[in-house]
Amino acid sequence: MTIRLPAADGTLRRHEPRTEPLAVAPGTPFTSRTVFAAAHVVADPYADVSPDSPAAVDWDATLAFRRHLWSHGLGVAEAMDTAQRGMGLEWAGAAELIRRSAAEARAVGGRIACGVGTDQITGGTLAGIRAAYEEQLAVAEEAGAQAVLMASRALAATAGGPEDYLEVYGHLLRQAAEPVILHWLGPMFDPALEGYWGSSDLDAATDTFLEVVAAHPDKVDGVKISLLDARREIDLRRRLPRGVRCYTGDDFHYPELIAGDERGFSDALLGVFDPLGPLAGEAVRVLDTGDAQGLRALLDPTVELSRHLFRPPTRFYKTGVVFLAWLAGHQSHFTMVGGLQSARSLPHLARAYELADTLGLFPDPELAQERMRTLLSLHGVTP
Repeated sequence: MTIRLPAADGTLRRHEPRTEPLAVAPGTPFTSRTVFAAAHVVADPYADVSPDSPAAVDWDATLAFRRHLWSHGLGVAEAMDTAQRGMGLEWAGAAELIRRSAAEARAVGGRIACGVGTDQITGGTLAGIRAAYEEQLAVAEEAGAQAVLMASRALAATAGGPEDYLEVYGHLLRQAAEPVILHWLGPMFDPALEGYWGSSDLDAATDTFLEVVAAHPDKVDGVKISLLDARREIDLRRRLPRGVRCYTGDDFHYPELIAGDERGFSDALLGVFDPLGPLAGEAVRVLDTGDAQGLRALLDPTVELSRHLFRPPTRFYKTGVVFLAWLAGHQSHFTMVGGLQSARSLPHLARAYELADTLGLFPDPELAQERMRTLLSLHGVTP
């Protein structure tokens, strides 16, 4: 049976859905790479809220999805931009998410790292920004989670130059109880972060970023780079102090960066590993045997889907991620906090379905097809 899918030019094209999913079994954590999937949150579809209301979260479904990722050997990167931090999930909701997910990680033996930022404020002085970071760092540490120091919109708006970044991050790293992950999120993911590290010149910004790391290598477990520039990431990771990891956040080039070269490799902290969790887990376990080409054979075909999900405006990739979770049966609805389910067009979602189905990502292809048909009908398309 075929399904007719809308294209961007207004025509309908036929797609023949798969009848069998890709066979991937749960597995143990990895030995060759440290890999986190940045996880989305599941909205409560029954909550009577508006787009600017505090997030209403379905906690049972949200935590169940984290157990799904852990079962395939991945760590969970919690309360980060994939979870709609700054795009529907406010700090109060993020703090609750950190506490609940960290407790769940302890209960099942899963690895977790949690986003620490300044989104409880919108601006202010450097002292106020430090205090906001400290408040969130305390929540993550008290929950027993590794901290990910995320880029701060408030700091980007307030800092006068590189010296302010050096001061704020140095202060935070000196007081962190355990080594943290430093996160450099590019403006394609969040336009408010343009000029982060004190310069729009990426070479100058990289120098400042590396200066922060070099001053506190014992407090930096790794750096997460989300610039969608493989060459820049490789150059940067070769300049890191010994023992400091590079976690790729490049959703366009992750197979080659994880596979690495004769001079090193990237670990991973990726939003695209939310929908790719089982397949990503299988690929890294193949790499654990020393088979880098086997990893590429599994992950290279997924890049077309990832590039589609993360196409500009890149910050709306979360919509496609949640859409695929609905089609895959991880949640009962396609509703997002902040009403973000409306952020991508029907042709965009149809193409995401087609690519994911071709890869065999849906555990129940029949359910995915049925839900895709329902969405098309709601939009007036006869599938």
